[in-house]
Amino acid sequence: MEILGTFQGHRGYDGVMLGMPDKSVHLEFTSQEGQNQSDLPTPTKEHLLVLYFNQSDVYQNAVSGLLQMGCIPVAAENPYWTGKSETFEDPDGWRVVLFDGLF
Repeated sequence: MEILGTFQGHRGYDGVMLGMPDKSVHLEFTSQEGQNQSDLPTPTKEHLLVLYFNQSDVYQNAVSGLLQMGCIPVAAENPYWTGKSETFEDPDGWRVVLFDGLF
């Protein structure tokens, strides 16, 4: 995914929009200005954002892109994901699963 756009200070919110290169879909993350970090939830190994890829070559390109950026896969907590996906953990402990297939 690439950064499609960002905003700061829009009515008290900052955000970033990520999307596939063809811009057919995007995912937006927002944060509220002045939010106290201690008020935020604590991630677990099962708080997941799962991205399903219906084409193996697109899946492989996404995984390769993360690896090239220095992201290191982590072991999935749930064995369901093992062998058909890669799990990555961000610096805050939130996890993203890239799944090769629809289900």
